[in-house]
Amino acid sequence: MTTSDGATGADGEIPIIDIAAFRAGEPGARERCAAALRHAYEDVGFWFVTGHAIAPELVAAMFREAARFHALPLEAKLALRIDEHNIGYMPYRGATTRHSTLSQGNRPNLNAAYFLKRDLAPDHPHVRANRKFRGLNRWPAGLPGFRETALAYCAALEALATALLPIYATALDLPPDHFSAAFDDPQITLRLSHYPAVPRFEDNEFSLAPHVDTSFMTLLAQNEIPGLSLLTRSGRWIEAPAIAGAFLVNSGEMLRRWSNERFIATPHRVFNRSGRDRYAIPFFFDCNVDHVMRCLPSCTGPDRPERYPPFTYTEYMSWYQRQNYDHARQPAAAT
Repeated sequence: MTTSDGATGADGEIPIIDIAAFRAGEPGARERCAAALRHAYEDVGFWFVTGHAIAPELVAAMFREAARFHALPLEAKLALRIDEHNIGYMPYRGATTRHSTLSQGNRPNLNAAYFLKRDLAPDHPHVRANRKFRGLNRWPAGLPGFRETALAYCAALEALATALLPIYATALDLPPDHFSAAFDDPQITLRLSHYPAVPRFEDNEFSLAPHVDTSFMTLLAQNEIPGLSLLTRSGRWIEAPAIAGAFLVNSGEMLRRWSNERFIATPHRVFNRSGRDRYAIPFFFDCNVDHVMRCLPSCTGPDRPERYPPFTYTEYMSWYQRQNYDHARQPAAAT
């Protein structure tokens, strides 16, 4: 792998796209990054972004806060049990990957997670109307600095994801500002995951079962403890490499459907066989909850009919929630 703003890669090689020149406004940089992104999403599914200017100290602080949260007593975390908005604490074995066709009969995933979304005020119209996935964050008590760090991290990642949208549009042969209206109030989700070490996995048991993400864009900070693996287009599982200071980026089902399968969503899974606790802090970036995602105009034609009806974030995530999360399948568990 080589770093450039026009990276290419063979099967199993994850492109690295340096956006520093794009951020500096250099002529032609957006087009070069877009060409590399097009290759990444049509041929690989994942890519690394460098040159993003996010402080490594902020990333390290967010990892520390994830560990602090999961070290809380169980009763303190269960007081924040995940709700109908997918906000709060999901206990160990609290989700089972059922929506994926990559593996069948999965056992519950061997991880716990804490989810937060945009930090809305109690008087926000969506909060007052109890709009799905637009509820209040459920913050832990007794963790000074946790909320501040999480909000700073979300703000930095949202700014990065928003800055990348013109590159995405150009890669899809659209005007650079094509996604501006769809993302004028983007839906964001930060998941703080804890993968305890597992000495032995049973059949159909994973730290996180094979799946593709739901999101338009996922930004994953690099992890010093291995465990994540990716499925290549040729059907090989490869360990995700770690590149210091980079973010691993991938698309999910929403971009795959929106682009009429022009851009792929790459399966991945986690096994924590390291003998140590493993933490992950993926950030998910999506369009407005009410924006109707119709097939992008550059992704359909006489030889490429539309494969999916129009849909919204709320519609897709409601289906996903019912498929995979125990609290949505058993409403009493969320009380």
